[in-house]
Amino acid sequence: MIEALKDDKTIHKVGGRFKFTSLVQHRVRELMEGARPLVERNGRSDLEVAVQEIVEDKISFELPPPEEPKRVEQE
Repeated sequence: MIEALKDDKTIHKVGGRFKFTSLVQHRVRELMEGARPLVERNGRSDLEVAVQEIVEDKISFELPPPEEPKRVEQE
């Protein structure tokens, strides 16, 4: 797992270190709450599984679409 992080390609693929860290944190939380891993666990920790899922493009960082401003109707 650590070998995959030595190359910044994985970090840049997600959109930077902050987004990478946020994605890993979110995925580790899901795994701890019982989500099924998208890769074989093979004795790896939740952190290692989350990073491997990113490396294999099983998960990615997506922002929700922006909300349209609400119109206030006047009487």
